[in-house]
Amino acid sequence: MFSTFSIVASDAATGEIGIAVQSRFLSVGAVVPWVRAGAGAIATQAFANTAYGPRALELLTRGVPPDDVAQALLADDDGRDERQFGIVAADGRSTTFTGSRCISYAGGISGTGFAAQGNCLAGEAVVEALARTFEATKGPLSDRLVAALKIAQDAGGDKRGQQSAALTVEKPHGGYAAFNDRYVDLRVDDHATRSTSWRASCSCTSCIFLQPSRKTSSTSTMRSATSSCASCAASGR
Repeated sequence: MFSTFSIVASDAATGEIGIAVQSRFLSVGAVVPWVRAGAGAIATQAFANTAYGPRALELLTRGVPPDDVAQALLADDDGRDERQFGIVAADGRSTTFTGSRCISYAGGISGTGFAAQGNCLAGEAVVEALARTFEATKGPLSDRLVAALKIAQDAGGDKRGQQSAALTVEKPHGGYAAFNDRYVDLRVDDHATRSTSWRASCSCTSCIFLQPSRKTSSTSTMRSATSSCASCAASGR
């Protein structure tokens, strides 16, 4: 995914692992984010090698440190100089890689619990905003990831503009009615200014699915959870 910025992150206290990504490219969520509850996550972008996704998740599941995962991915890839990725493990270890042929500005920052990276950006300030905002924001992992994307966009974002975005968070038994691990899965596939619709979707998801009572199958309970969300109330959800 040329012209993309992303952040991969984990919260050891809650067991949440996720990725937020934005791009001037159609349907970025179909390519970049790869997440596995209890293991870790990888965002593969620039001239993305999607084979990195399942390979990285398998290695992370086996407990291989992110730095070693990165070396394993790059070792036999002749196109490594055009790749970019960020990896985070469930325990917060992380790494980021930017190939020498990625479109400028391209770079990344990794820290405890996150890795932020981007290419074809307005400048280094975009990646710095991703990292700084994530570290400074409190609350659920999904809120911290979306906040990081917003401030990164305010810092200039992708120098070609906006088109698509995705937010994926996994948590053990965090999915609908606790049947799977897919806690949050939102995408904007093709929108010139994705920010408004993105924030509305996140708000609705939070009020419907991320309430303490989310494991219940009671329709009345699910409906009552929507009362705090203006978007849901307006639409009758």
